Amino acid sequence: MKTLLITTLLVLTSSFNLAQAHEPGGKAGPTGGKLITEVAPNAEFFVNKDRKVEIRFISDKNKVIAPGEQVVSVVLGDRSAPTKLAFIKDGNKLVSDKAIPAGNEMPTVVQIKAKAGEKTVSKKFNLNLSSCPTCKNAEYACICGH
Repeated sequence: MKTLLITTLLVLTSSFNLAQAHEPGGKAGPTGGKLITEVAPNAEFFVNKDRKVEIRFISDKNKVIAPGEQVVSVVLGDRSAPTKLAFIKDGNKLVSDKAIPAGNEMPTVVQIKAKAGEKTVSKKFNLNLSSCPTCKNAEYACICGH
């Protein structure tokens, strides 16, 4: 009986975590990246073909707007030897100073400060670069809720 109860709780917990990872009706950024809505303006986190991270700031109409005074940093990868990314302005986006480490899945923390003196907003997620089987986005930006 005790084993059955523990097994049931584990199954329910893992089902809940999967449901949270792929919420249906989500919204991706205009480039197909993960939309970070905890900051204003919203930010799009996108990994390009060179495995560099691009950050774009997004208007209420889901259009890219030029970065202003925002300061962005990203820490990801192996927790015992994390990779820290800084960003350089490149036209209407910020691009990481180096590529992300090899692998398809890694814990990621994005920190965005709107401007000097303001509070830093942190967003934590699992960066999964695998392709979603049902929508055109990578798993980290999946919007289909599969």
